[in-house]
Order: sequence, then structure tokens, then C-alpha cells
Amino acid sequence: MLKILEPYILTFIPIFVAVDAIGNIPLFISLVEGASKKQRHRTIVDSVTTATLVAIIFMFVGKWVFRLIGITVADFQVAGGVLLFVISMRLLLPGASKNVLSNGHDKGIGVFPLGTPLITGPAVLTTTLMMLDSFGIIPTFVSLVINMIIVWVTLVKADFIMKLMGQGGTRAFSKIIYILLAAIGVMMIRRGLTGFLMV
Repeated sequence: MLKILEPYILTFIPIFVAVDAIGNIPLFISLVEGASKKQRHRTIVDSVTTATLVAIIFMFVGKWVFRLIGITVADFQVAGGVLLFVISMRLLLPGASKNVLSNGHDKGIGVFPLGTPLITGPAVLTTTLMMLDSFGIIPTFVSLVINMIIVWVTLVKADFIMKLMGQGGTRAFSKIIYILLAAIGVMMIRRGLTGFLMV
């Protein structure tokens, strides 16, 4: 039973780390400040739908594009690992945060910047493609969808989670997530370099 679930667990964890559902809560609250309940619900639906579609499309088209321009799996592992590491380091630095490029009163904030790049950004796209290469389409797709459901739940319950964890607790959780993201980046670089050596 555990052997059957192993690919799903191994794909779920890196995608969960990359999505950072808890870390997006303060940003979501600041974006929807002053919005009505109906507008807030619309924003959640738009953001999760956009994030899911962008990730799924990239999952199916990304490797084809790479083959077209001659990028190997090892190339992508090293580049993706460096990207994840740099993103995590920038987020771990004091005073660093995900840039919010819109305010809560703009229409379409569910699509941009919340859906992408805040929920589905470079880290999620890179991780998803790597999980697809390592574990196949079904575990990656299932893990991605489950993670997007988790995002939807956390956004719906954002106020409750913020009260429960507090702003400091949410920040601390995000920092741990960023450290894990850095570790995944290092792992991807290591695998890419191993791939180069085996050629």
C-alpha cells in the first residue's frame, strides 16, 4: 500500500513547498481588504482556477517546448534548481517578501498577481515539471490538484488561519517552507550535475 502511495507523497511534498499556501494568506488578505464577501469569493475562484490552469498547461506543454529548443532534462534540473535556490534565498533575506503588484481594489487580482505569479510562479512550474520527469504524469497531476484544493481551503479560511497562527506564526511557517525550497533547489542541481557526468 505504501509503495503505491510513495510516488504521490514524493510529488505532493515538493509541490506543497513550492506553492506555499500558508505564506500566501497575508498577501491575499491585503489584496482583498475592503472587498465584499462576493468579490472575495470571486477572487478566490479566479486565483485558484488561474493557478491550476497555468500549472497544468505548463506541465503538458513545457517539455515539448524544451525539446523544440534543445534543452535537456539535466539542463533544466540545474537551471531550475538554481532558480528555486535564488527565489528561496531572496524570500529568506530580512525584509524580503513576494512583491504585490496590484492593490485590493483592482479588478482581476485573482488572475494577476494572486493566481500567477503568487500561487503558481516559477517555483511551482519548475517543481511540477521536475516531478513529472521523475514520477510520471498521474502522481504529478493528482498532487498538483490536491495542492490547489489546499490553496482554495486556506484562502476561504484565511482570516481564521491568521487568527489561529498569528502573523508571527504565519511568517515563521513561511520561513521554514523557504528553507525546504532551497534544499529542493540544491537537490535538483545535484541531480542535474549527475546527469551531465553520466552523459
